[in-house]
Amino acid sequence: MRIPFFRELETSRRVLIAGCGGGFDIVSGLPLYVALQHQGKRVFLANLSFARVDLACPKKIGPSARLVDFDSRMQGYFPERHLVDWLAARGDEPKIFAFEKSGVRPTCRSYEALVRLLDIDTLILVDGGTDSLMKGDEAALGTIEEDALSIVAANETACPRKFLVCLGFGVDHFHGVCHHSFLENAAELIRSGGFLGCVSVSAGEPEGDALLDAVDFLNARQPSSKSIVANSIASALRGDFGDRHATERTRGSELFVNPLMSLYWCFRLEAVARKMGFYDAIAGSETFHEIESAIRIHHARVAKRDWKNLPL
Repeated sequence: MRIPFFRELETSRRVLIAGCGGGFDIVSGLPLYVALQHQGKRVFLANLSFARVDLACPKKIGPSARLVDFDSRMQGYFPERHLVDWLAARGDEPKIFAFEKSGVRPTCRSYEALVRLLDIDTLILVDGGTDSLMKGDEAALGTIEEDALSIVAANETACPRKFLVCLGFGVDHFHGVCHHSFLENAAELIRSGGFLGCVSVSAGEPEGDALLDAVDFLNARQPSSKSIVANSIASALRGDFGDRHATERTRGSELFVNPLMSLYWCFRLEAVARKMGFYDAIAGSETFHEIESAIRIHHARVAKRDWKNLPL
């Protein structure tokens, strides 16, 4: 039994997988990267970056994208550069494309430049966590600003097939996301035809093992900047459960590591994008500050849904 998402990818030849929320989001795309490579597809990696890629990477693509490779200068926090070394150790092509945090318009032009340069026919955004499904009327939005930048920019980019995939259900409770609202939004996407199924990432398989290996690699390279999301997902893949802390950054809080964190939730990108109540307000943005301001204003003015705990 195959989920609709993989049926939609059958004719894809050249795929760009991009972390949409910044930081370690690209790590959540690595199981897909491995799976699609095994299907014979040409797969490229990209990520919205929190590093100063404008200073570290001399090779520019479009207004706000940079090529991260062996020529990129290392920084204190630069997971993309470390992943270049990880890719090289696997025998893969050692390069990742990184987007600076800017506005939707320059990011869209950079996506368009990459699509042309790489002859991309399929664009998959990957969210580590699930706050990318927030529409703007939830009780809390998590860290939606970066996700919104990537989602709207990618949606405005001309490309035959575009999707959003989320990995890590439950981890964003730490960042203030109401998962009752996430499930309500997912149900709405099911009704509208925007949902393309769920599939589990498993340890002991090449896809899951790639994620676990990359997380261990990044933890060793950046021990003071261990990702809360990536390490929680890795813990779930290893069978940990409950209030388990893989990084000191979460000490003092209560986590709920659980098997649902290993599920990919797959959606049509346009269906998710057009549910965003602040879409038009940020579509013309030139800077990231404009996005932050527009979402903050929207959330302050909109009638919000109540926070509800899951009745389980």
